[in-house]
Amino acid sequence: MDNLPAWLLAEIETVPAYQAFAGVDDLHAGLRRIADRHPGVASLRRCGSSRQGNPLWCLTISSEKEDAPEALAFGLPHPNEPIGGLTALHLAERLCEDPALRERLGHTWRIVDCADPDGLRLNEGWLGGPFTRAHYAEHFYRPAGRDQVEWTFPVNHGEAYFDEPIPETQALMRLIDAHRPALIASLHNSELGGAYYWLSRAEPALHPVLQRVPEHLGIPLDRGEPEAPDLVLLDDAIYEAAPLATVYERTMARNEPWIFEGGSTTWYAHQWGSFMLVSELPYWLDARAGDTTPAGIGYAEALAANAVALTDLAELLTRTLARVESHLLAPTSPFWRAARFYAAMLEGAGPARLARSKEAASDRPATVAEATSLALNVHEYRLRYGGILRRALRGEAAVGNVRGTIRDALAEVERRYAEWLAEDARVAELEPIEIRRLVAVQYAATIAAAAHLAGRMEM
Repeated sequence: MDNLPAWLLAEIETVPAYQAFAGVDDLHAGLRRIADRHPGVASLRRCGSSRQGNPLWCLTISSEKEDAPEALAFGLPHPNEPIGGLTALHLAERLCEDPALRERLGHTWRIVDCADPDGLRLNEGWLGGPFTRAHYAEHFYRPAGRDQVEWTFPVNHGEAYFDEPIPETQALMRLIDAHRPALIASLHNSELGGAYYWLSRAEPALHPVLQRVPEHLGIPLDRGEPEAPDLVLLDDAIYEAAPLATVYERTMARNEPWIFEGGSTTWYAHQWGSFMLVSELPYWLDARAGDTTPAGIGYAEALAANAVALTDLAELLTRTLARVESHLLAPTSPFWRAARFYAAMLEGAGPARLARSKEAASDRPATVAEATSLALNVHEYRLRYGGILRRALRGEAAVGNVRGTIRDALAEVERRYAEWLAEDARVAELEPIEIRRLVAVQYAATIAAAAHLAGRMEM
C-alpha cells in the first residue's frame, strides 16, 4: 500500500510519457504555449538574460487569493540536469488547467523553465537519446564553479565573501527578493544511485510522502555515499540544506579552509524564511542504491579504492592541462574553464577520501549501497570530467589547432576514455529510467510540499 493521498496519486497519473528531454527552444516554446492557452490565469515575462544574451522566462500563475504565499520553481539550476525543465512545464500546465489544484496548493507561482540556457545548449547532443552511458558522456557539459547558477549567489559572512553573481543568478535573486517565496523548488537531478532530497528545515509530516513517491514509481531511495561526509540526515534519504552560517561555523570548527566561492539558492533565500526543496533523481536505475545489507568489503577499503582512482583521474587532467595551456586557440571556452575547475576539484578529492579511509570511524563494514556508490562515483567522474577535457581538446581541433602537443594530448585522452567507457559498460549494470517516472517524482514532491505548507495535504 502506497499510503499516499488519493489526490497526489491522481496527479502522478497526469504526467505523460516522454521520448526525450527538452532543449532550450522546446522549453521556451512550451512555456509560451501554456501562457497563450491560459491568458486569464498565466502571464509570461522575460526575467533576465544569460551571459551570452539568451532570454530567461518566468511564468506567473496567480492565486484567487490576493494574500496567497508565493512559490518559485525553476528548472536547470545545473545545465546537465534536464528533468526539471519537463517538470516545470508539467507543473505550469496542471496549475493553469486545474483550478481545484491551484486552490489546494494555495500559492501564487513563479515558474522558470530553464535557469541556464547557455549551458543546456551545450548538453543538447544527448537529450534526445539514445540513453546509453557512452552517448550521454560524449555530449555532457557541466560548468565551472564560477559559471554555475546554483553556486554564484553573493556571500558575506565571517571571512567568506563573494560578490560576482552571474546574470542568470541575478535573475533568480530579483525574483526571490521581489516575491519572498514561502516555497522554493530547485529542480535538480543527479546521475546514478537513487532518489534523495534536500530540505532547508525538517518538516516531519512531509518526509514520509517524499520518501514514498519515488518508491511508488519504482525508484529506490539513495542510501549510498552522500555528497559530503558531514551532511546532516533529517530522515531516510532527506538531507539538511543548512543555512550559510551553519555551514560556515561547522567548517571553522573543523579547522578547514572555506572552499566555497559563491553561495547557493538555499543560503540566499534564508533571509526570507523560504522553505527550500531540492529533489535529486538519477537517470539510470540501480536497485543497489537502497541496499543497506553488508557488501562483503570494508568501508575503509571502498573509500581508499575510490581515492586511488580519483587521484589517477586528477593526474591525467592536471598533467594534460599543464601540457596544452600555452598552445590553445580558444583558452576561454566554457569547456576549458570547466576542465580547469574540475581538475582542481579532483586534486583535492582523492587525498581527502584517502585520509578519511584511515580514520577510525571508517573501520567498519560497507553496505552494498555505500560500496556501489563509491565504485560508480569513479565511473561518473571519469566520464563526466574526463569527457569535458576531451570535448575541450576536440574543440581545439575543430577550430584548426593542429599543433603536435594538442594532437598528442587528444590521442592520449581518447585512448583512456575508450578504456573507461568499456569498463563502465562491463561493470555498471545500469538501465535508463523512463523519463515519465523521473518527472513524476519531481512534480509530486513539489506539489506535495506546497500542499503541506498550505495545510491541505490530506484534504
